[in-house]
Amino acid sequence: MFKNNAFILSTVCVLLFLVGLLINVQASTIIHPKSNDPKENLIAEILKLALSKSANGDSYSFQPLPNAQTEGRSMEMLKEGSMSVMWAGTQIQYEQTLLPVRIPVLKGMLGHRIFIIRQGEESRFSNIDSLSDLQRFPVGQGRFWGDTVVLQHAGLNVVTPVKYASLFPMLEGGRFDLFPRAIHEPWSEVAARPELNLTIEPRVLLIYPFAMYYFVAPDNRALASDIQQGFMRAIEDGSYDQLFYAHPMIKDALSFARLDERVVIRLENPNMSAQTPLDDKRLWLNIEDMKEINL
Repeated sequence: MFKNNAFILSTVCVLLFLVGLLINVQASTIIHPKSNDPKENLIAEILKLALSKSANGDSYSFQPLPNAQTEGRSMEMLKEGSMSVMWAGTQIQYEQTLLPVRIPVLKGMLGHRIFIIRQGEESRFSNIDSLSDLQRFPVGQGRFWGDTVVLQHAGLNVVTPVKYASLFPMLEGGRFDLFPRAIHEPWSEVAARPELNLTIEPRVLLIYPFAMYYFVAPDNRALASDIQQGFMRAIEDGSYDQLFYAHPMIKDALSFARLDERVVIRLENPNMSAQTPLDDKRLWLNIEDMKEINL
């Protein structure tokens, strides 16, 4: 009888151990958004790098969702527990309802904007040297994009169609004169529309603070802490810069845009909270450093 009880007890202990191990493995599986393009792939790779540098780095595995989700649906999935982490351009509302990791994932690159214009009109913009100069020209931007608020806050005349695809024929048709795009976007967008009379404006650069953050559920402080800890370690040991600047999308964007040769116009971003780490220069793209980077 004693031997039977001992066997049962040991079996139960083993089963409990295996159940605990299974729960731990499941808890360490990071379910994240599907990566559909080079930018999303880079963001996912940075997440993996950050968590690999955390104290619990060996315990994490990664599982992308099978389908792309809207930001609104992703927020709900975080709260439900069916997704572990999402990434998005931050807004004060997001930071109040989710738990942000306040490190700009792409160095604030999405707040560096150059313009798509109509071919043959480069000379119209050759005297833009300040915000007041820029305010003479209507610009196009999606109605619900966070950047639209930035441009309107700067006093620009912003034409705001709902559909992204509408912006290109509207620009060619003269509904507005400038279409600001993040520095990795305009060349492929123009090349994809050879039937339109469009090109890239060569000399002006808009810069405003734009932080894309990783977000987790409000109660998932352990994961937020691991991402924060590992991300800062990757920044400090240089592995983040190595990954970022070696990515083909980043290399092409910085090579084509020639940021250090452009006239810079800086704008405020009212979407940024007071907790945005604007003073930590390690976290942001610095165009003064571009000449030192071997692209």
